[in-house]
Amino acid sequence: MKPDSYLTIAPYGETEIIIQKSRFICRAKHVATEAEAVQFVQEVSKKHWDATHNCYAYHITETTQKSSDDGEPAGTAGRPILEVIHAKQCLYTAVVVTRYFGGIKLGAGGLVRAYSQGAAAAIEAAGLVKRMMHQQVVITFDYSFMGKMEHELHRTGYLLETPSFADKVSWAVWTPLGEEQKLIEQVTNWTHGQAVLSLGEAEYKDVPL
Repeated sequence: MKPDSYLTIAPYGETEIIIQKSRFICRAKHVATEAEAVQFVQEVSKKHWDATHNCYAYHITETTQKSSDDGEPAGTAGRPILEVIHAKQCLYTAVVVTRYFGGIKLGAGGLVRAYSQGAAAAIEAAGLVKRMMHQQVVITFDYSFMGKMEHELHRTGYLLETPSFADKVSWAVWTPLGEEQKLIEQVTNWTHGQAVLSLGEAEYKDVPL
């Protein structure tokens, strides 16, 4: 079961670094399941079938994680990538670092540093976000309250959809799960109890860090 909030990365990030003539292509992707992480690894490995190594790690939930050195000396690639994901406290995150060997051996310590640097670069390219469960609150009110509502809702910092205009104004607002009652009470005060409020669906929303 997913937590109400967790740190992860934005959908996708990619960058490239050169270390001692070896080319490292670094990719990070937000994944919803382990199957999606495995598919991402397979896609990168297929695209770079001619690479020296396609090393990876993913961390889905606290109990679902995996890493692979893909031919590099044991513990010098996959585990360092996973440790960077841990250090960033990211869940539902997969990272693949592809290496094209440049002719200079890095040694065990050099490999650990290289793959750690590659993982960090991939995550930075994607960007960190906080994914929080939000509750949709749909507010319906007379046009006479539009100015007041617009002023007050923008001050809340909640995620606002574009209002729709018919016989009355209908405006969907997303609050962090658990804060919907606070919004309902505020709206009731702003409209003197004349607004109609209903709860919509609940879903995860990304909040930039």
